[in-house]
Amino acid sequence: MPYDAIIIGAGHNGLVCSFYLARKGLKVALLEAQATVGGAAVTDEFLPGFRNSAASYTVSLLQPKVIRDLELERHGLQVVLRKTDNFLPGAEKGDYLLGGRGGLTRAEIVRHHAADGPAYDRYMAELETVVPLLQKWLLKAPPEAGAGLAGLPNILRLGRDLVGLSTDEIRIVHDYATKSAGDILDRHFTGDFAKALFGFDGVVGNFASPYTPGTAYVLLHHLFGEAAGVPGAWGHAIGGMGAITQAMAKAAREVGVDIVLNAPVEEVIVENGRAVGVVAQGKAWRAPQIVAGVNPRLLFDKLVPEGAVFEPVHRHMTHWSCESATFRMNVALSELPSFTALPGKGDHLTGGIIIAPSLDYMDRAFVEAKREGWSRHPIIELLIPSTLDKSLAPKGKHVASLFCQHFRYQLPGGRSWDKARDKVADHIIATVDSYAPGFAASVIGRQIHSPLDLERRFGLVGGDIFHGKMGLDQLFSARPMIGAADYRMPLPGLYLCGSGAHPGGGVTGAPGHNAARAVLADRRPWKRRA
Repeated sequence: MPYDAIIIGAGHNGLVCSFYLARKGLKVALLEAQATVGGAAVTDEFLPGFRNSAASYTVSLLQPKVIRDLELERHGLQVVLRKTDNFLPGAEKGDYLLGGRGGLTRAEIVRHHAADGPAYDRYMAELETVVPLLQKWLLKAPPEAGAGLAGLPNILRLGRDLVGLSTDEIRIVHDYATKSAGDILDRHFTGDFAKALFGFDGVVGNFASPYTPGTAYVLLHHLFGEAAGVPGAWGHAIGGMGAITQAMAKAAREVGVDIVLNAPVEEVIVENGRAVGVVAQGKAWRAPQIVAGVNPRLLFDKLVPEGAVFEPVHRHMTHWSCESATFRMNVALSELPSFTALPGKGDHLTGGIIIAPSLDYMDRAFVEAKREGWSRHPIIELLIPSTLDKSLAPKGKHVASLFCQHFRYQLPGGRSWDKARDKVADHIIATVDSYAPGFAASVIGRQIHSPLDLERRFGLVGGDIFHGKMGLDQLFSARPMIGAADYRMPLPGLYLCGSGAHPGGGVTGAPGHNAARAVLADRRPWKRRA
């Protein structure tokens, strides 16, 4: 069957892109290598009766426009808020910090250091300057360097967005665009817990010290979302992250998208210097527009034929930096953990439990991993979604997600992740147990995804959850490269709709939305490229 567009990969961005194209009347085929849609946003039953999100694990960054346009709630998506946003436990009873709505975060920060109350107010005022500016560009292509007159509109839009900012506000924007999260937070706060609460967002999914330049932007990247209509909040999708992509698949099928499973794409077909199809399931699938939801390195190293693009383009894309140093686990629990810092049950167990009590702790975790392969004192975010969603575990039992850093993709000394993964999983569980005695004994089953497992199962090259590091050299107009930030790749007919494109990683739907706009624009006769 002839198609107008073929999309490689039915992750959440591929699903979003397919919907927008089909809604405009295009005949779209969405080819997925796995037996189910969702990419890294899927829910697994990893032990009989125990279900949890397998990779991505929490909701906030998914764009409200995408939720509305795809009518995800009509298709079954239900998002509930955490009762407490975050819980940072220390080693001693009473030594903790809670983060949440209604003034809780400020009150908790003041409980530790009174002077940090006004500091919190100043910090939030700075965020109110930079976050709305970032939000304006989530659903737009960034200005394209070297695009000449064609790139002028986006340059003018960026300039217009900066108009009205004072000199001091411009300085704030510059600082958050270039500095480290640690530099920003040290400037504001005295208390370690306050710095750790905010600094975690600068290193989550990012193999870096909180003092690495550029981590302030990564911090911002985790603040532009909302959950259940509450700006900046984090929530849980009932049924796990797979509920999001299953709802997306229903929306896509409703507008006519052909979703083909168990169809790994082997090659992009290039004829006369243009992408005209793909090879999958041993046959050619042809369309004038090919849209890839995969990592840029995977696309140009494995799928685009050798010699199809200029050598500098191929060299750049095949050296695209990919490593988030992430180790992802799920565990089945016989009971809820009880933390030394705040014993017993409570709303704090519904939040993101961050084991990383200071920026120095995070910096040491990075240094240890850089030298030894993994952190002796890892950064861990523990979520227990069964406190909000009873469908995930048998009555009286629970499931927990552990998102852990830093764990290198390439281990020193030729060590293999296949041999190290269980030892590392034990190490992570022991770390949690040191804050919540009895946790290790409560684990009755586990699902492990080392960085290598993340690559093998989800196509996350280098185990990178963001399809490429979110460093200063791989953001905005340089994502995935200068001259290709408008979702049009340096091969006519080929587009990028995954997290390797602007605005980057997370379950946002923004790259899929934006890539669809580029594809549709190029179908207008006066805008088609040769």
